[in-house]
Parts: sequence; C-alpha cells; structure tokens
Amino acid sequence: MLDGCVPWPADFAARYRARGWWEGITIPQMLARSAARHPQKTALVCGDARLSYRDLVENSDRLACGFLAAGIRPLDRVVLQLPNGPEFVHSYFALTRIGAIPVTALRAHRQTEIRHFARASGAVAYVIPDRIGSFDYRAMAAEVQGDFCGLRAVFVAGEPGAGQHDLRRMIATPMAAGDVGATLAQLQPDPAEVATMLLSGGTTSLSKLIPRTHDDYVLNARLCGSAGGFGEDEVFMAILPLSHNYNLASPGMLGAFYYGGTVVLAPSGDAAEVFSLVEREKVTTIAAVLPLISNWLNSPVPDDYDFSSLRVIQNGGARLVPELRSRLRQRFGCTPQEIYGTAEGLINMVPLDADEEALLNSSGMPVCEDDEIMVLDDAGNEVPDGTPGELATRGPYTIRGYYNAPGKDAEAFTADGFYRMGDIVRKEGRYVFTEGRKKDLINRGGEKISCEEVENLIFAHPSVKAVTLVAMPDPTFGEKACAFVIAKDGCSLEFGDLIAFLKQQNIASFKLPERLEVVSEFPLSPVGKILKRRLREAITAKMEGEA
Repeated sequence: MLDGCVPWPADFAARYRARGWWEGITIPQMLARSAARHPQKTALVCGDARLSYRDLVENSDRLACGFLAAGIRPLDRVVLQLPNGPEFVHSYFALTRIGAIPVTALRAHRQTEIRHFARASGAVAYVIPDRIGSFDYRAMAAEVQGDFCGLRAVFVAGEPGAGQHDLRRMIATPMAAGDVGATLAQLQPDPAEVATMLLSGGTTSLSKLIPRTHDDYVLNARLCGSAGGFGEDEVFMAILPLSHNYNLASPGMLGAFYYGGTVVLAPSGDAAEVFSLVEREKVTTIAAVLPLISNWLNSPVPDDYDFSSLRVIQNGGARLVPELRSRLRQRFGCTPQEIYGTAEGLINMVPLDADEEALLNSSGMPVCEDDEIMVLDDAGNEVPDGTPGELATRGPYTIRGYYNAPGKDAEAFTADGFYRMGDIVRKEGRYVFTEGRKKDLINRGGEKISCEEVENLIFAHPSVKAVTLVAMPDPTFGEKACAFVIAKDGCSLEFGDLIAFLKQQNIASFKLPERLEVVSEFPLSPVGKILKRRLREAITAKMEGEA
C-alpha cells in the first residue's frame, strides 16, 4: 500500500481473498463490468442530464486522459471538492481509473479545511466548481495553491480562473490516440492499493484521512447494496453529498452501480423537489437523514405526488427513533432501513426482512460475516451481550490505520487491530443497538446522562418535532442538560410541561433537562448531522449574557 498506510496483516488478507470478499477488481472495473452488461441503460440522472453506463465510462476515460495530460499520475492525491452532479461522478471515476487518489472534501469546506487536506494528503491537484452562490472556489484555490508549491494544478467545473484547467472541456475532448491514450490503456491500478481517502467524521477537530482500497471499497458497496435489496431495477436517490461515505458507497452511488441500477441526484431535500423526482423517475430507495425524514413526515407536500415506487427509505448519521420509523412506514408504505456505521469501515444495516423489534429499534447488524465486533468497557475488556460499552471492530473493509497518523492510530486501534468507534452500544447476538457517542454524555457532578436516552423520551412528547440535548456549564455540577427543541407546526412547549411529561416516564431526576430552548432549526453539518458543539457555544454565550 501507499507509504503512510497500514496494510491488513498477510494472513487476514489471504483469508479475505480466499473467501471471495476481495474480488481483485478496481472501482472503475466495477463500473465497466456493469456497463458491459447494459451499456445503454440510464446510469445517472441529474436535472435534464441522463447518462447511460456507456456515457459514464467514455466520459470518465476522456477525463482520465485529460488528467494524465495535465501531469496527474498513479498514487497522486487530488482534493475533490465538487457538488453532486455529473462532474463529480466523472472526476471520481477518472481519477481512480488512472490510480490517482481522490480526497473527498465537502462543498462547505473552506480555506482552513482545504489547507489541512492538501497538507495532510500531500495533494498535487484540486478539483472545484467555479462558484456556488456567492462563494468563488477559484479564488480559494488560488489562495491555497499559493501556500503549497506541491499543489500543481486546479481543475474547474465551470469557468476556470487564470492558470486553471477547464474540467468540462476535458470531459468533452476526444481521447488522444497518441501517448496519453496508450498510457491510459496500459494503466491498471492494483486493487489492493488505496482508491479513495475519506474524511473522518469529527466535528470538533480537523478530519483525519481514511485510506480505502479498491478491494475493500468495492466490497463495501457490494455488501451494502445487497443488504439494501439492490438489483438492476434499483433507482437510488442521493440527496446528501456523494463525497460522504453514506451516499458514495454505503450503499450509495457505488452500490447502485455495482448492481447495474440507476442513480438519481436530487437538487435538495425539499419535499416537493424530492417527491416530484420520486414520481417522475420511479425512485425505489432514498438515502436520508433524521432532519429530512422529520420534515417530510410533518409536511403535506408528499401527498401531492405518486410515491408508490418507493421500497425503502434509509436513515443514516443519527438514529431514527422507533416512533419515526413506524410513522415513516405508515405514511409512505415502504420499509424504514436504519444504517449505522463509519467511514473507517464497519457498516451495520437492518435487514429488510427483520422482525418488528429489530426493524423499529435496532441499528442493524454487520453486513459482512467476517465483520468482527466487540463491545468493550473502559478498561478494554469485552462485556456480555446486553451490557453497554464501546463498539470495536475489524474486518475486510475496516481500515487498520489512518493515513500518516501513528499517534491517532495508537488512540483509535487496539494492539490486535480492532478499530474503536467511540460509540456506546449494546449487542444482542449480531444486532447492535446504539446508545450514543462515548463522548456524548453529560457529566452532572459525576452522574452520567446519555443524551440519546433523554432525547428519545422527549421525542415522544406530542408537541416535539425534533430535539437534541447538550451540556451547558454549571459552577456547582460542572455540566447540566439543556434541551433544544423544534416544536411541531402550530404547537408550543413550556419548560414546566416538558418536565411534567418526563417525570411521567419515571426516569432518574438527575437526567431531567434543567433548561429548555425552543428554536426554529438546528445547525447541521453538510451531511445532516446536528452540530451540538455550536449549540453548546450558543447556550454558553447566552448564559454569560444573562449573568
């Protein structure tokens, strides 16, 4: 593997190959295989653009030649920061086709993050849009490029700036018959080599780089697609960024392409835009997150459209409470499928034929038979089923270390290669039930409050549309709980009413929130996760102003 990466031990790698988990194909070969089966089938829908599998392969190969002509070579790292659209798809497959490694940034990232990604990865190039709204990515690219002499090239989807390459022209340029075309024909990346660098999901520090190989990422897409019931008739809708693991390969775009399905890119999570596309394209699966699902359930808009094609609405990022899963099934007549995992590897999915208890309450089970999972106490000892602890895992698509981060590896991985996920769960057989982040606990004078536990109870209040619990500072106890709530339309909520409701649930008094903030919306990350850090900062500042 690329220098700075931690490979799987030889005996584990041999076992994974022998068992057929690693197929020995690259991500572009996976796409080419589906294209060979049905070249004229629609693979990608984005606005008015409809691209067949043949289109995707040919466009990506033309762009791969353009990248080669611009000096991009195998194992070069390239920061890829494009919104959902054909240019993202073509760039992703073109880079992996020549063995270059896309570092998948989100469109919301700015100078601080991009500088970090370029420095940490040793990137030689940067792929961007020209502008989105009022923000000009070309100016940011020029600024970052000025800081790093190694960042040799900038490719722009749109109007390029001075010294920048026109990505769309490269896609449209016929493949050269000379040296560049011959070079592309000869290139065959090693399936065991790094294909993609994902970003760790931390919202309180700069992301670590997660090196995923062709072997393990094809497997990721294959197993998640299987657990999602994907086949050639799949019409998968992506709303969240394709640059995020959830929509890229869990099962996401790559899962749909593995099985020869169609990917529909929604312009936003707006109910009218989503469900008009569901009706028009006969969408079968939507990958969503809690805020989107909550909004759709509380909106009359979906009823204006025919959503009878929907089989599954998936949820990732934060646990969907049983009440919402039940309401989703009743409202849309489809199966709610919980997906819980990590960009570092392990993906758990609730089987579509699971019993009622698992369907409504669990966070799923590992998608691979060779996913090893343990639940550990604070001392690192495995605990019995039913006992909460930290989830640890290793397997054929879970990394053995971050890129160039031995210090972080020592914190995150056990001596025998298990990745410690930082999530508190309990295990029942192969099923996992999440109970919150290890660090998502409020320490009230030594009493630990699980945010997720209290959030689930508050969510049952008839006036509550959405809730998140955060720690607020307290001079006596150190921390106390503050509940941030979005009320349902036409409803109000008072602190006394909330406490009276929670007392009826017979929970320990120290778990009761000691402040209520009713807000119109939560700050969200680009992939739909609630940014609790910002809420903590807001309530701290408000309390200081009140003092």
